[in-house]
Amino acid sequence: MSKKSDYLKSPDLLPISHSKRSIGQFGFAVIWIGMAIVLAAFSIGGAGIISLPLPMVILATLIGSIAIGVLMTIIGDIGVEHGLSFPVYMRAPFGTIGTHIPSIVRGVTASCWFGINTYFGSAAINGILNLMFGFDNWFVCFVFFAAVQLINVSLGIKSIERFADLAAPIIILISIWMYVTLENKASISGNNVWNWVESPATGAAAFTAFMVVIMANMGFWATLAADMPSLSRFFKAPKYEKNWFKRNKTQFIGSIIVMPITNTFMIIIGAVCYIAVSTADPIIALQESANGFILGVLLLMIVLAQWSTNTSANVIPAATIFSNVGGPKVPFWVGVVIAGIIGTLAQPWSLFDVLNTALLVIGGILTSIVGVLFADYYLLRKRRVNVKDLYEMDGQFRYAKGINWAGMIAWIIGGVIANLLQSYSSIVGFVMGAILYYVLAKYWWFVKYPQAEILDPDDSKYLGITVGREWNIDAEEQSIPDATEAPQPVGEELLTTKTTE
Repeated sequence: MSKKSDYLKSPDLLPISHSKRSIGQFGFAVIWIGMAIVLAAFSIGGAGIISLPLPMVILATLIGSIAIGVLMTIIGDIGVEHGLSFPVYMRAPFGTIGTHIPSIVRGVTASCWFGINTYFGSAAINGILNLMFGFDNWFVCFVFFAAVQLINVSLGIKSIERFADLAAPIIILISIWMYVTLENKASISGNNVWNWVESPATGAAAFTAFMVVIMANMGFWATLAADMPSLSRFFKAPKYEKNWFKRNKTQFIGSIIVMPITNTFMIIIGAVCYIAVSTADPIIALQESANGFILGVLLLMIVLAQWSTNTSANVIPAATIFSNVGGPKVPFWVGVVIAGIIGTLAQPWSLFDVLNTALLVIGGILTSIVGVLFADYYLLRKRRVNVKDLYEMDGQFRYAKGINWAGMIAWIIGGVIANLLQSYSSIVGFVMGAILYYVLAKYWWFVKYPQAEILDPDDSKYLGITVGREWNIDAEEQSIPDATEAPQPVGEELLTTKTTE
C-alpha cells in the first residue's frame, strides 16, 4: 500500500461495517437529550425575550429546531447508507485535498463549542467546590474538566452512549427544577414569564426578530447538520431496505422530535433566566436565585449537561476531521487532543456575550456546506457513491490537484450571500449552496471530470446497505450478496434486535 493511499485510509476513517453499528432508536434519542441540554442555548432565549413574548420565542425555536433536524436526517443518510464519516464523504464535493478546508472550519467551530461548554461546566464545578470546601479557582477546574472529557471521548463511541444513558434522566429532572426555581424568582419580582417583554417589537421588526430566533437555532446546530454522517454511520439500519424512511428511522425520533423538544426547553429556561435576573448567563443566574444544597444540585446539572453535549456533538466530529487531515500519523485520540487545545486557545470565557451574532454567521457558512452535500449526494449522485475511489489519491475524486472547484465556489459564494442576509442566513446558505453546486457541477465540473456513479447509475455497484453491501476498502473486490437472495428475514431480525449498550 502506497504512502498516498495510506493517507486516505486511516483506520478511523474507513466505512463502518453493519455488524459494528450499535446505536438504535432509543440509544440515539437518549444521546440527543444529553447533546441538546446545552447552556449556551440560554443566550438565544435571553436575546429573543427582549423583543418577543415567550410563546413567540417558543414557536420560532420549534420551527428552527425541526428545520435543522430535518436537514440532519437528510444528510445523515450518507452515514447510514455507506458507513462514511463527514470528512470522508466531503472528498466527493470538495476533492481529496479540498475537503480539508471546509472540514477544518467545521472542526475548529466544534472545538470552540467544546471550549464554551467546558467553561460553563468548569464554572459549575468551581461553584460546587466553593460551596463544599471554599475552593475558588475556575481555571484549574477548566483544565481538569477538559481533561476528563477528552479521556472519555478517547474511549470510543460506546462509552459515550453509556454516559448518556446515565446522565439523561438526571439532567431532565434537574432542568425542571431549574425552570421552577427561575420562574419563582421572576414571579416574586412581579414578572409573568408568559407575557413579559423587555422592548416589544411590532410589524416588520417583530417578523425580523422572529426570523432571527429561527436562524439562531438553526445556526446553533448547523455544525451537527453538516457532520451528522460521522455519528449516523454507527446507527442500526436494516439491510436491503429501499424505503428511505424505514432505513433512517433510527434518526427520526432523535433529530426531529427529541432534539426540538429538549432544545426548546433550554431556550425557555434561558428566557426565564433573563426575565428573573436580567442575564442569560446560567452561572450568574443560579448564584443569584439559589443557594446551599439546591444551588449545588443545579450546578451539577451544568456539569452533566456540558459533558454529555461535548462528547457526541463537538469532540468526536472535530477529532474525526483532524484525523482525516493528518492521516495515519494523526490517530483519533490525537485529534481529540487537538480539539481540546483549540477549544482552550479560543478563550471561551469571552465568547458568550457575542454568541448570538456568531450563530447567524456560523449558520450561513455551515448550511451552505449542507446545501452542497445535499445537491451532490441526492440530486447528482442520487445516493450512489463510488466509495472505493474516496480512498484513492489518484481516483475520480482527485479532480484538479485534489480540489473540486464547483464545491469550493458554491460554498464560498453561498456563505457570503447568506451573511449578507443574516436574518435568513441558514435558509439562504442551504439554498444557495445547493443551487450553485448543482449548476456548476453538472454543467461544468463533472463534464471535465466524469463521475462513474453518474455515468453508470448501477445500484448494485454504488449503493451500500440498501443492496446489502459491506464496503471493505482493503479488499480487492467489493463483496455484495446476490440481490436475488431473500433479504427480508435479515431486515426483520435487525428491526427486532434490542439496542445494545
